[in-house]
Amino acid sequence: QVQLVESGGGLVQAGGSLRLSCAASRSPFSIDVMGYYRQAPGKQRDLVARITRSGTTTYADSVKDRFIISRDNAKDTVLLQMNSLKPEDTAVYECYVQSFAPPRVYWGQGTQVTVSS
Repeated sequence: QVQLVESGGGLVQAGGSLRLSCAASRSPFSIDVMGYYRQAPGKQRDLVARITRSGTTTYADSVKDRFIISRDNAKDTVLLQMNSLKPEDTAVYECYVQSFAPPRVYWGQGTQVTVSS
């Protein structure tokens, strides 16, 4: 069973920065995609950013040019650097990892990010 351990998050003022990290352990297969979703109260869960094993990244339009996702394949760790944070970035951020063979998705426990105005 793959375990994801998340860290980071917290409370920050608008314009500030936070960094989230997520480490996957005990994975018996190659992790192809790592990333983060977020869900604000009363809203649907949306993709924030993801990164493939080869380093291809995808970002939500709302975070482009502000967030940077990176990963360490040797450690199965993903980092999300969040800059120029806005109150609308307030949400629970959930790390996920995805394997294509076999097809599996695992989720972290989620971490709260709160941006005050």
